[in-house]
Amino acid sequence: MRVISSRQTFFIKKIFPVIWLGFLSVFTLVSVLGGAVRKDPVFLVIPVVMVLFGALMFRLLIWDLADEVQDSGDALIIRRRGVEDRILLSDVMNISMSRMTNPPRLSLRLRKPGKFGDEVSFIPPKNFSFNPFARHPLAEDLIQRTDRARSGR
Repeated sequence: MRVISSRQTFFIKKIFPVIWLGFLSVFTLVSVLGGAVRKDPVFLVIPVVMVLFGALMFRLLIWDLADEVQDSGDALIIRRRGVEDRILLSDVMNISMSRMTNPPRLSLRLRKPGKFGDEVSFIPPKNFSFNPFARHPLAEDLIQRTDRARSGR
C-alpha cells in the first residue's frame, strides 16, 4: 500500500488554524493593551470578523479532509480522526479535483455512503506544473482505475 495523500495534511488541519488564531489573539491583545481599541473600536471588530471568516473557511475547506489515504490497488483506505474505512474503486461514482483552492482537494463521490458520508476529500501530493489547468496525475490515474473497476476489466 502506498500513501496517496499529502504529508502536509496534519500541518494544514491542526497547526495552521492554531497559528491563525494565535496571530489574531496577539493582535487583539496588543491592540487592547496599547490603547488602540479605546481610540478606534474597529481594532476589535477586525479580529472578530477574521476569526469568524477563518472558522468558516476551515470548516468548509480543511476540517472535513481525510487525515490519510492509502492506495491498496482495488480500494482506498481512508483514515480520519482515528476511524478507518475501506472504499472499493468500483464504489466510487465520481472523482473531482479542485484547481483554484489552496490546498487543492481531490474529492471522491461514492455510490453508497461509507463511514464518512457520500463524499470523501483529501489533499493529494503536490504536483508542479506550469499549466494551472493541467490535470493532476493522481486524479487521472484514479479516474482510469475507477472506470476499469466499474466495467470489470
